Amino acid sequence: MSPDALDTNHLIALAAALGWASGLRLYAVVFFTGLAGAMGWVPLPAGLQILQHPLVLAAAGLMLAVEFFADKIPGLDSLWDGLHTFVRIPAGMALAAAVFGGDQAVWATIAGLAGGTLAATSHVAKATTRAAVNTSPEPFSNLALSLAGDAAVPTMLWLAFTQPLWFAAALVLALVISVVLTVLLWKFLKTLVRGLRARFGSPAAAA
Repeated sequence: MSPDALDTNHLIALAAALGWASGLRLYAVVFFTGLAGAMGWVPLPAGLQILQHPLVLAAAGLMLAVEFFADKIPGLDSLWDGLHTFVRIPAGMALAAAVFGGDQAVWATIAGLAGGTLAATSHVAKATTRAAVNTSPEPFSNLALSLAGDAAVPTMLWLAFTQPLWFAAALVLALVISVVLTVLLWKFLKTLVRGLRARFGSPAAAA
């Protein structure tokens, strides 16, 4: 199956998957996409074939290993998310745009904008959720959420390549959940911060 065999539905689904998943696990996206192309499991569009290069795979694999362990440690995971706020979103834009390449500039622009938006949505939802979960003393919910993120990325990428309609349904569900979690947990975090300020702040600040 050649890259030309990918129809428009597959390309749109792939661009959306790369954008959304980059907001969760950027290095996993780069590594698994490049590995799938290098092994001949899936055809990659021309703009993504650079991900198959051995040096890109090695660098992405190394960072994937670092992120895998960093994401399992409460506190460090939120610091990691904060540092990657300015990495995941533009990377999601670039990967989504690369699906269509320079030969389809209009589609590439649309895909880049959509990919950046999806990356921002998933990144904010992830960072907010993990920050809220880190207020709990038990470590199991943090680990469970991290493992769920590890599983979600390859699953969504596989659906984008093989079942674009099912991927679209899963993406809509994921976006709805992301927005709801972000709104609810952001309110929770704001209330928590106000409570901590009132408790530990100076009398003048509390007044």
